[in-house]
Amino acid sequence: MKSHVALLGRILEDSGIRCRTSTTRDHKTIARRVENEGGSFLTLTLPTFAKDLERALELGYVDSTLFVGYSKRGCLPVFLQGFTSLIFDRNSGVLLDDPHVDAIQCVRQVCYLFHKLELPCSDERVQRAFDDYIKCEQSIPDYYMPSNSLLLDDYRRVSNTLFGTLFSQIDRDIYEGETVPKHGPGATADKVSGNAKYSVKLWTEMLEEVFPAMEFLYSSPRHFFNSVEDGTGPVWLDPGSEMPTRVITVPKTLKAPRIIAIEPAHMQYVQQGIMEMFVKGIEDPDSFLNHFIGFSDQETNRSMACHGSEFLDLATLDLSEASDRVSIQHVESLLRNHSWLLQGVFACRSSKAEVPGHGIRTLSKYASMGSALTFPLEAMVFLTIIFVAIESQLNTRLTESSIKEFIGKVRVYGDDIIVPVEFVDSVIDYLEIFGLRVNRHKSFWTGRFRESCGGEFYDGHDVTYVKARRVLPENRLQHQEIISAVSLRNQLYFAGFWKTVSFLDDWIGKLITFPTVAETSPGLGRHTLLDYQVDKECEKLQRPLVKAYVPFGLSPKSHLDDSDALLKYFLKRGLEPFAERNHLERAGRPDAVNIKLRWVCSY
Repeated sequence: MKSHVALLGRILEDSGIRCRTSTTRDHKTIARRVENEGGSFLTLTLPTFAKDLERALELGYVDSTLFVGYSKRGCLPVFLQGFTSLIFDRNSGVLLDDPHVDAIQCVRQVCYLFHKLELPCSDERVQRAFDDYIKCEQSIPDYYMPSNSLLLDDYRRVSNTLFGTLFSQIDRDIYEGETVPKHGPGATADKVSGNAKYSVKLWTEMLEEVFPAMEFLYSSPRHFFNSVEDGTGPVWLDPGSEMPTRVITVPKTLKAPRIIAIEPAHMQYVQQGIMEMFVKGIEDPDSFLNHFIGFSDQETNRSMACHGSEFLDLATLDLSEASDRVSIQHVESLLRNHSWLLQGVFACRSSKAEVPGHGIRTLSKYASMGSALTFPLEAMVFLTIIFVAIESQLNTRLTESSIKEFIGKVRVYGDDIIVPVEFVDSVIDYLEIFGLRVNRHKSFWTGRFRESCGGEFYDGHDVTYVKARRVLPENRLQHQEIISAVSLRNQLYFAGFWKTVSFLDDWIGKLITFPTVAETSPGLGRHTLLDYQVDKECEKLQRPLVKAYVPFGLSPKSHLDDSDALLKYFLKRGLEPFAERNHLERAGRPDAVNIKLRWVCSY
């Protein structure tokens, strides 16, 4: 932890210079508490200080429930008081009329620097996360209204107003056999990877009713019938023998890991195809839906959050356990008028999950994070509920025309939601009526602080912090840590933390050759607002070259031939050839990422 305390000390020093305040005692406090409490002070305790700051900005004052565990002078904690006194009145704790925006950003940068450090959680925290997953699953049946509820009728009507045209088109495409499946690059529950996914011949009876194996698993009907004749045809799984999804944890914070589910290869294969149809339909420039839902562009959410922080007209809401609280009923009611689409999204749904410590459980949720359909379906469910709430408050039925009046005012990206401030109470009430849970500690609409899709803003100013994802490298063999440290250095450079950048330049420079390169260079180097380094010129291309380390990863060996290789070709998107010439010999995510010293273009 000494290297992390030293790094945080430089962050403090830069912050003190920027805000013209002394940080000597703050640095001593951090060093003492790390010595007494260990690294958890940096990764768990410090972030709560920043969260309390955000809550105080929302309230407009510091109340007695905030900054617990820190000694206070007046109404403010002694720790980082040089910064917080530029934001709040020291005696009353009331937010100043013109709080120092740099002080807000610096406090958040100091406290959140190690918040997302990718270190394994304790076994107790991991098991607690699995237990919470089961508790959430068990509570789902208790949430929803009876099927004859007028509110549920409103939900169905509004969803049809929003998505009726899109769903009808996809419904027709599925009926006509236009769905093109796709294998993703990630892991699968049956532990099939790379090109081996194209050789998987598992299929279920439910899938067969909508997506015939002859068309989805084989490059031609002849190959299908040949496989049936020689006994290598599809293995049919009846409803009782379907493979469960595999629930695992991935790093999020040291407080709690993120829970995701790994789907079987054949399920993910169909999910990806339907997801692509949803995304294309919603992101179609001619569709009004692309103004309300985002899948690939987070910048719109960030811009709206920035606008809301300045003009106080837009609120940012965050949902807890968002994916795990979207139930079968939510999705059935959303798609009930489009039988082929409804049948399709449930045919590729895993109905059971294998949860460590709890065995195999039947699921009430539609799907956990990990299914390719979770992200688009949850966004459509959330948007529908939002407009049901708005409709209720307006006391008038919304039409497509009146919904378009909310362009630039309502948007959903995953569990990040933006709505007009005047509808916040109604939206929150309806989200919770429908069984969802709003995280009020990460939702903002009263003060001038807003956050959405990784962007944080105060009064129109960007106060987003830079995250350290990995520990600082100790030797050149720690490739991932070196790559992360270079990224951290360059982000801090453009954030204006010059002494910290100098510290990281020295640290990284002792491990690898670390030249100055442009942001577009493939080499690991120092980014700068000044010119880039040139060691020599390429004789053939007349380009400036520099010697730098370059990240690379070699895909695992994964041979594919015969009809399965032909299937891969038929499933390829676009007219361009495969990016990798040896894609039939190697495929899948690299087992490891390495770095290699070579000549690269400086820009």
